[in-house]
Amino acid sequence: MRKTKKAKPRKTIYCHKCKTQSDCCQLGAWIDLEEAKRIISAGIKGDFFHLEKDNEFPSGYKVGTSIEDEPCVFLDHDGLCRIHKFDYTLKPVTCKEFPYEDGCLSSFADVLCTPYKAKIRRKRKPRDYNR
Repeated sequence: MRKTKKAKPRKTIYCHKCKTQSDCCQLGAWIDLEEAKRIISAGIKGDFFHLEKDNEFPSGYKVGTSIEDEPCVFLDHDGLCRIHKFDYTLKPVTCKEFPYEDGCLSSFADVLCTPYKAKIRRKRKPRDYNR
């Protein structure tokens, strides 16, 4: 009989309270190919890169929204998401769910998620420099 791990409760991250809403977009994202097709069909300005086969995505393929470690190409001159501004329903699942991936906190949360980084800082004990 296979044992399953009990899922840890998700930490609540309040993205709407983030003062720097595009921090999480600084490295782009992998999204499902079908989502990319819907975005292209809507005529939203931007490109997709690095088509790869990946069975973790519903269509079996993923595409990137940036080249290498560059910001997402869908960020506008104000640093806001063009897709989100155009039609939130077109926003890719990966983007909507961040800082979570498959129900777990992303390994990138401590780098890209400003509200999560703030939680970490609050939990740390102050250092005693008088030792």
